[in-house]
Amino acid sequence: MAAVTPFLTSIDGKHDEMCRLVTDWGNINSHSYNLHGLEELRLQVARSFETLEGEIRDIPLQPHAVINAKGEQNDVPLGRMLLIRKRPEAPIQVLLGIHIDTVYPKDHPFQAVVQVDARKFRGPGITDAKGGLVILLKALEAFEQSPFTHNVGWEVFVNPDEEIGSPGSRPILMECTQRHHLGLLFESCLPNGSLVGARRGTGEYTIVVRGRAAHVGRNPEEGRNAIHALARFIMEIGELEHDLKGVTVNIAQVSGNGAVNVVPDLGVGRIGVRITHPDDRQRLEERLGQAVSHLNALDGIGAALHGSIRRPPKVLDRGTVHVLESLRHCAGMLGVALDWRPTGGASDGNLLANAGLPTVDSLGARGGNIHSADEYLEIDSLTERAKLVALYLMKLGAGEIRVPGRSTAS
Repeated sequence: MAAVTPFLTSIDGKHDEMCRLVTDWGNINSHSYNLHGLEELRLQVARSFETLEGEIRDIPLQPHAVINAKGEQNDVPLGRMLLIRKRPEAPIQVLLGIHIDTVYPKDHPFQAVVQVDARKFRGPGITDAKGGLVILLKALEAFEQSPFTHNVGWEVFVNPDEEIGSPGSRPILMECTQRHHLGLLFESCLPNGSLVGARRGTGEYTIVVRGRAAHVGRNPEEGRNAIHALARFIMEIGELEHDLKGVTVNIAQVSGNGAVNVVPDLGVGRIGVRITHPDDRQRLEERLGQAVSHLNALDGIGAALHGSIRRPPKVLDRGTVHVLESLRHCAGMLGVALDWRPTGGASDGNLLANAGLPTVDSLGARGGNIHSADEYLEIDSLTERAKLVALYLMKLGAGEIRVPGRSTAS
């Protein structure tokens, strides 16, 4: 422990800088579709990572296909992704990363970081996940100052589209998984400080129902009500949670068109789903397909389902458990108790794990109320988690922690 102490202690001296970075980056609106804010933040992050002297690349992402309120597909542009790599020739390769996008649009009232007291910040995206980005940076800085670097090469990804399912960055992440031995992601830990073990899978679907318009007063019988048909679909899939254990279906949005004196010829429904087991996907999509077929059997009604399971469930494998246990050992050396437990939320860790990469994806800041106007970050977790990751990397480089074995990609 004495050999690594000076490098861990150096992180304590960066406490004020870490607080400043969290504040500065949190004050930049970086909603997933705010390209200007995402680019401003990407440039600031890239400048901060220049001190690590890795190869820095930025990669434009392909547009994101979405179904609009008219039931038509639009291609929405996305921000640019950062990749930073150092020592690709080293025998151990570690992938580290986190997203910079948030769920708060430019017109959301929650826009500024404030320090509540000596222990807490409140602000948009500071826990999910800009605090994690600061932790990642300072952990790597400490590691790079140590004498244990020659055996460990690393690659950092910073993506701008995680909150919408990583539609543009997903193929790049899949490519990254093939050249690394393990993944460390910096989503927030759980409010009590526990890491996340298993994660549920998530998906989004849009059902577009088309009928036939008619005047409600003169000839309603000639119309085919798309909203009525959509309601039948909703009622049918509303039973899925009872039939498919471990599956959650959330009817999140319903919209249509036309005045109240017109039989509506369009209905659009948006559905969020969560699944627990990998085989839930097939069972869910079979039932969704049946419900769509029932609509298409109706006279004058046409229905189409768009979307998919964007992130499969993250099931704990031996490799990931080994990384978790090694991190717990490192935390104990720092006087911190560390455990892990499952959660219903998904992250890019789901994608990496399903590609066979042992991945711990909750090494970011401690806080809570994420995705709300009360999101907060516990300040002391910044240095605490940076020390944990730096120590893990140093012990990995020193050969005191073995590299986990990869699982079979699903």
